[in-house]
Amino acid sequence: MPIARTASALACALVLAACGLARDSVPADRLPRFSPLSGPAPRIALVLGSGGPRGFAHIGVLKVLEEMGIHPDLIVGSSVGAMVGVLYAAGYDARSLERLAAGLNVMQFYELRELLKKRSTGAAVQDYVDEKVDGRTLEQLRIPVALAATRLTDHKLVLFDRGDAGLAVRASAADPDNFEPVRIGADLYADGDELSPVPIHAARELGARFVIAVDVSAYARTTPPGVPEAWIDKDARRARQIRAEAPQADVLLHPDLGYYAGFSESYRRRVMSVAEAYTREHMARIRAALSAFEAREGKADAASPKRGG
Repeated sequence: MPIARTASALACALVLAACGLARDSVPADRLPRFSPLSGPAPRIALVLGSGGPRGFAHIGVLKVLEEMGIHPDLIVGSSVGAMVGVLYAAGYDARSLERLAAGLNVMQFYELRELLKKRSTGAAVQDYVDEKVDGRTLEQLRIPVALAATRLTDHKLVLFDRGDAGLAVRASAADPDNFEPVRIGADLYADGDELSPVPIHAARELGARFVIAVDVSAYARTTPPGVPEAWIDKDARRARQIRAEAPQADVLLHPDLGYYAGFSESYRRRVMSVAEAYTREHMARIRAALSAFEAREGKADAASPKRGG
């Protein structure tokens, strides 16, 4: 009898989970898409990289940048960086994000299908983001934002800066190891981490004149013995991609968070604290880079031809 009850409960749960997949569909006019930015080129872009739960560290960085009076005109995010970036662009300041992170119930992101060794759909991620931004689309957020994702039909990096915020984040964070591909229109999308873990080049392509990038990936030197080769290969691939784009950043911040990641509240608090302390240690470097940029901008303005009256 207990077995029958368990089977019945599991069947009902799976039916409910399947019903939840209807959340995948959004009206055609809300589908994530890209449209070139209008208006002047962004002065300061903040690029937030991939890293799963390591991404809580972005909040510690934001906390210090806010205290320094640095406010981005554009946010470009990949994977978990897309989620943090969207919430920040929606109006959550660093301290608000810190409270959200500390009080997060991570169980709300698990799906019963995972008990059957199936990949998550990511629908809970979509729901969470859409709820936190009050249903606003990407273009309705306070700060312009662009989210990186990998289009599987041609394995190209694409950006979303319009449309449903939750669905765009879900696509950008669809790590193939843990999440099913996300359908948007006629195409399937996966994690932006696959092609651009820290999308610095994308920020430059969008016209950003000063780029602060945040890399929360593990340092190779922290890799413990016995780690699966697949993890080592993925870390090496990610490091190569980041190195290729790093020269285009004015400031690249890379706090050492240790190798293993987790979802516990203590882990979340620790990585936010580590990233905050690291960024404080590098405040002089950030200020120096910003001063050099402002000096270049001033010279460019002085050299530009003035219109007569």
